[in-house]
Amino acid sequence: MQEQGWNIQFDDSFHMQIEEADEWYGELEEKEDKEWFEISLGIELNGQTINLLPSLVELLAVEKDPAQMRSRILSREHIILPISEDENKPRWIKLPSERIMGIFDTLVELYDSHALNDAGNLEFSKHQGMQLGELLNDPQLKWKGAEQLKVLSKKIQDFKGIEAVNPPDNLQTQLRDYQQQGLNWLQFTREYQFNGILADDMGLGKTVQALAHLLYEKQHYANHLNDNDEENHNKLPTLVIAPTSLMGNWKREAQRFTPDLTLLLLHGPHRKVHFSEISQYDIVLTTYALMLRDKEFHEQQQYHFVILDESQNIKNARSKTSQVIFKLKAKHRLCMTGTPMENHLGELWSLFHFLMPGFLGTQDRFNRLFRSPIEKQGNHDRQQQLHKRIKPFMLRRTKEMVATELPEKTEMIHTVPLSGKQRDLYETVRLAMDEKVREEISKKGLARSQIMILDALLKLRQTCCDPRLLSLSKAKDVHVSAKLDMLMEMVPEMIEEGRKIIIFSQFVKMLGFIEEELNKHHIDYAKLTGQTRNRDDVIMSFQEGNARVFLISLKAGGVGLNLTAADTVIHYDPWWNPAVERQATDRAYRIGQDKPVFVYKLLTEETVEEKILQMQNNKQKLADALYQDEKSDKTAPPMSKGPQFSQEELMDLLNPLES
Repeated sequence: MQEQGWNIQFDDSFHMQIEEADEWYGELEEKEDKEWFEISLGIELNGQTINLLPSLVELLAVEKDPAQMRSRILSREHIILPISEDENKPRWIKLPSERIMGIFDTLVELYDSHALNDAGNLEFSKHQGMQLGELLNDPQLKWKGAEQLKVLSKKIQDFKGIEAVNPPDNLQTQLRDYQQQGLNWLQFTREYQFNGILADDMGLGKTVQALAHLLYEKQHYANHLNDNDEENHNKLPTLVIAPTSLMGNWKREAQRFTPDLTLLLLHGPHRKVHFSEISQYDIVLTTYALMLRDKEFHEQQQYHFVILDESQNIKNARSKTSQVIFKLKAKHRLCMTGTPMENHLGELWSLFHFLMPGFLGTQDRFNRLFRSPIEKQGNHDRQQQLHKRIKPFMLRRTKEMVATELPEKTEMIHTVPLSGKQRDLYETVRLAMDEKVREEISKKGLARSQIMILDALLKLRQTCCDPRLLSLSKAKDVHVSAKLDMLMEMVPEMIEEGRKIIIFSQFVKMLGFIEEELNKHHIDYAKLTGQTRNRDDVIMSFQEGNARVFLISLKAGGVGLNLTAADTVIHYDPWWNPAVERQATDRAYRIGQDKPVFVYKLLTEETVEEKILQMQNNKQKLADALYQDEKSDKTAPPMSKGPQFSQEELMDLLNPLES
C-alpha cells in the first residue's frame, strides 16, 4: 500500500517490524588444522550482519515432512523469519522463497536439528566444502574467506572439461579413449587433493588405468621435484589392498603394462622379512585379510597412495578391517569397484569415509539426512542431492557406454593362489603322483606311461578346481576351494552389472558345486549336462527367460548351441586344447551377437594349470595330447603316437608349489 502512495501510520503499541535485506553474505572461518571450517550465512541490514542459519534450522524443525515443507515455502513468493529475540520489539525479515530453498538444497545438513555449533554456525570438513559450489558462485552473495574454496569448487564442478594428460612413457599398452579419460580424471582428483571411486564395470581395465596413473605419478615427480622437496611423493610407496584372488592379477598386469614400476608382494607366512624393504618399491601389494594381522606395521607407514581394489570389502564401516584401513596415512586414496553399493547407502558412506572423512558427514547424520529419507521414504529430492554431491568423485562407465571402443571379444586370465588345507592337499597328491609316475616310467618308459601321467594330472587339476572332486580319503576333510571362492566374488558383481553369463566346466560334479553356491546367492540359473532331457526348455530359460547364469558341461554344450543372450563366458577349468575352448566360447561369440563378449579363464597360481597354460603357446600339440579324452573320442589316435615330450618337461609339471 505504501508503494501505491498510501500514507500509513503505526500506533506506538505496534512493534512488529518487517525488514528487507540490503545484501546477502557468507563467511568461512578456517580452523587451525585447516581440515575443518565454520560457515555462517545471512544478510546485512543497516550495516549489521545477521546470521540466518539458526532461524533456518528452526523453520525446518517446524515441519517434519521435508516434501510438505518444500511445497509450503514455494507456494508463496516470500517467507517471513524472525531476526530478533526481543519480545517487546520483534523484528522480522522478508526473504525470497526460491533463495531459501536454494540454501536448503545445498546445505542439507540444516535439516538436522543438531546441525549448528554453539556459535550458530555450521561446521564443515574441507571435503564437504565442495558441496557449497552453487552458493560460492552465486553473484548476489558476498563471501568472506572463501576465495580458495571458490576456485577449487568451480574447477570441481567443471571437472568434465579437465585437461588431458599424456600417457606415461613406456606404458606397454595403448589406452582406449575411456581409459585415457580415466587417467585424466585420476590426475585431476589427485592434483586438487581430492579422492574418488573408479567404478567401471568389471573387464573395462580399472587396474591398467590405476597402473598408468601410478607410472605417470612416478615420472612426473621424478622430473619436476628436487630431492630435498618435502612433497617428493616419489619416495613413498603406494599400498594396494586387494582380495587374495587378485594378487596374481595385479602382479601380472604390473609386469606386463608397467615394467618400470617395482612391485613387492606382502603375502604369505614369510612376508614380514620384507617389511623393512617397502621404501625400495613403487607398489606394495597386500590383502584385506592381512591388514588386521599387520595392523601395527601399516599404522607406522606413510604412503603416497592407498588403493583399495574391490573396495566393497570395507562396506561394513564397523568391521575391524575397515577400522584399520580408515586409519592408514596416505597423501591420496582411491577406491576401485564395479559395485560401490551392493545393499544399502551405508556401504557408500563407508567408502567415502575412507576417501574423504567428513565429506558425507558422520554416519548418524548421513543416515538421518540421506539413507532413511531415500531408502525408507523414497525421497527423490534427497536422492538427487546425494547424487550431486558424489558425482564429481565417482567415475563409472558401463560396458554399454563404451561398447563401441571395446573389441568384439576381450579375453582375461584370473588367477588365485592355493592356501591352507587345499594347498597342503595339492602337495600331498603331487608327491604321491610324482612317486608313482617316476616308478611307472622306470618300469615301462616314458612313451608307455601316458595313462599314469593323465591320471596324475587329472587328480592335480581336480584338486585345483575343488577337493570334493577327488575320490581320495585325504580330500574328505578339505572343504575349501580358492577357485570357487573367486568365482563367487566375480559372479554377483557381474549380475549387478546386468550381465548374462555362461560357465563351462568339464566336470559335471563341479557344476553341481557351483549350482549350490548360486542357490545360496539367490541367482537364477539354467544347467545343461549330458543328462539334461529338456534341452530346448533349458536353453530358452537362459536366452529369453530369467536365468542369468548358464552352467554347461563341455561335452554337452561345447558345440551346437547359439547363446547370443550371453555377454560373458567363464571357463572354470580351461580346456587346454585351445580349439575346443574356442568352440565353447563361440556359443556366445557368434553371428547374431550384438554385444562385446568378455571371456575369463580361471587358474590356480603355480599349479599344473598355470604351468600348462604357459607351455600352451610353444607346446600346442603337447597340450592337445595331454588333455585328449580318449573315452569320448574313439577315433582319436592313441597318445603314444602323439608328440613326445621330455622327462624334464613332465617333471616340471609335477614340481612342488613355491614356498
